[in-house]
Amino acid sequence: MTKVTIKETQNPTILKFEFPDFITQNENFEFKNIDEAGASPLAQQLFYLPFVKTVYISGNFIAVERFSIVEWDDVKEAVAEQIEKFVNNGGIIIKQDENKAKKQPITVYGETTPNPSALKFVVSRMLTKTAVEFKNIDQTASSPLAKELFKFPYVKEIFIDENYISVTKYDINNWDEITLELRSYIKQFIENGGTVLEENFVQETLVEETKKTEDFDNLDVTSQKIINILEEYVKPAVAADGGNIAFESYNEEDKVVKVILQGACSGCPSSTFTLKSGIESLLKTMLNDDTIIVEAANA
Repeated sequence: MTKVTIKETQNPTILKFEFPDFITQNENFEFKNIDEAGASPLAQQLFYLPFVKTVYISGNFIAVERFSIVEWDDVKEAVAEQIEKFVNNGGIIIKQDENKAKKQPITVYGETTPNPSALKFVVSRMLTKTAVEFKNIDQTASSPLAKELFKFPYVKEIFIDENYISVTKYDINNWDEITLELRSYIKQFIENGGTVLEENFVQETLVEETKKTEDFDNLDVTSQKIINILEEYVKPAVAADGGNIAFESYNEEDKVVKVILQGACSGCPSSTFTLKSGIESLLKTMLNDDTIIVEAANA
């Protein structure tokens, strides 16, 4: 049985309904009314709801824009239930033979992060399910997009995850001088069929993930608990800010937890405060151990 997850967006009139798997492959759709939605029986059904203004379908989610006659809090659960019922009863989300004819240009917009040196470029398309970080151009064999972005003299580091690209800059330029250039380049690169991440990298990552699972099974119980806490409570929060956090190690003797900060979190002036006041406090509470210390292995 398919279960969708309700996610808020930066736009209060738009809500995302995420699926556990991709529902389109490298394509996205925008429907303004029921007549435009011939390629999507699900979108057509959603337009029977009087408050639905626009339906977007991309990657692993359906996003719905509402008219102001209702608030999302009053109807979001009912919409999620309707989507789940439709899919679980065998309903078609997108008619495959109409995919190419309905392909739409992407949108890209910039979001600030807690790190003043990093900006998050959000794309209206799923890019990857596996976070990947590039510290320099020599590491970009798996990402043609990252390689091209490093050719801009002000680009210092790149982090790609889900539907966004986080760019960390050198201090030689201010964001208001370069944001438009970067946003336009990313948009045109993807729209013109450029590859964000190579498929062989994804396959290699699946092998790495299998190894991580095996490694996890060999860890001590406390380390396993720490990883689960980071995955469930910390990662979603830092991902929203264009970053990532990964477990490195736990020392039973001195109670030190080492983590690796990536993306906008890496080099962020507030990261030390976040580690101490946020993550460390969370682990102390959930593990019931006030002696826990959290350090960034790449600080």
